[in-house]
Amino acid sequence: MSHSAIIHARIDSSTKEATERILNSIGLTPTEAIRLFYRQIAMRGEFPLELRVPNASTADALLRADQGEDLESFSSADELYASWDS
Repeated sequence: MSHSAIIHARIDSSTKEATERILNSIGLTPTEAIRLFYRQIAMRGEFPLELRVPNASTADALLRADQGEDLESFSSADELYASWDS
């Protein structure tokens, strides 16, 4: 095994806690997630995610959804698909 190196990073506590809840739910530790992220960069030779800034309409929709506004729910996929026709 090659020599290890240490990475230090600072992040706000609310982002850290929210991220760690999600990682825990999929069985990853923060260290494993960082290793996975770094390995993907090394293997691909590029950043492994597409980063884009949403346009104003999308940003507004995301903000409303985060605030629980204008949300729809469906009891089945068929009901969802039917809503697209109306």
